[in-house]
Amino acid sequence: MRSMTQPTDPAQSAAGNSAKTTSQNSGAALSGNQTRTVLVVEDEKALAMGIEDALNHAGFQASSVHDGQKALDRIRAEKPDLIVLDLMLPSLNGIDVLRSLRKDGVRSRVVILTAMATEEDLVRGLEAGADDYMKKPFSPRELVARVEAQFRREQMDHRPADVLNLPAGITVDLARLEVHRDGEVVPLTPREADILAYLIQHRDRVVTREDLLLDVWHYKSANIETRTVDIHIVGLRRKVEPDAAHPTLIQTVRGKGYRWYDA
Repeated sequence: MRSMTQPTDPAQSAAGNSAKTTSQNSGAALSGNQTRTVLVVEDEKALAMGIEDALNHAGFQASSVHDGQKALDRIRAEKPDLIVLDLMLPSLNGIDVLRSLRKDGVRSRVVILTAMATEEDLVRGLEAGADDYMKKPFSPRELVARVEAQFRREQMDHRPADVLNLPAGITVDLARLEVHRDGEVVPLTPREADILAYLIQHRDRVVTREDLLLDVWHYKSANIETRTVDIHIVGLRRKVEPDAAHPTLIQTVRGKGYRWYDA
C-alpha cells in the first residue's frame, strides 16, 4: 500500500546517502565476525529496495519481504537480528505481525515505519513490542543510524536481573520484562525496561530527553526532531504508574525532562 511520497527516488536516495557513511559505520554492522541480519518488511517495493540497499551499503546483510503473513513465516524461520517493519501491510498488518512474534518469544529488535500520525497509533506499536519507530517520509541515512543505535544498545546491555516493588502492589521484573499488577502480567518492552532502569539509576537528578536519546537509544546526536522519548514514557507510565493519568513515579519536569520519584 503506497502511504508516502519520497522527494527523490528511494533506492537512489538510500544508496547515495549510505555510501557517504559506509566507511564510518560499517563496524556497527558486525558482531564479532558475524554480519548482522536485517529484514525489511515493506509492501512498497521501491521503498523496500531503497532501504535494503542503504543497509547493505552500511555493512548489514539486508533483505526484504512485502507481505505481512510471509514476513511472519520468514522471521520465525530465520530469526533476523533486526526487523524494519511497516505497519500497513497486505494479509497481516504490522501490529499483528509484531504481537505474534513477541508471543512466540522472538526477541529480534524492531524499528517500525508508519505514515500514521496519531500518538495512539504509535503507542500501540511500542506496546506491541517495538524498540523504535520512524514516521514517513524519512531519511534513509537516519534509518541506518537508528538501526546501528539498536545494535550498539544490544551490545552494551548487560544489566543484571532486578525486581522493583512499586506502590499499589505493582512489581516490575526487569530481567523477565514483566510488570505484575492487578493479578495480571503485562509485558514490558526492552526499550521500556532500559528507560526505567536509567531513570532509577539517575533518580538524583532530572533526566533530559537528550540524555535518553544519547545514553539509552545511543544516538550519535540528540539534535533530531523526534517524539520517541515522550511516546515511550506514555507507554511506560501506563504499565508502572498506579494511576497513569496522574503519574507520581515518572514525573515530568516542565521544560527539562523527567525524574524518578519513589520516596
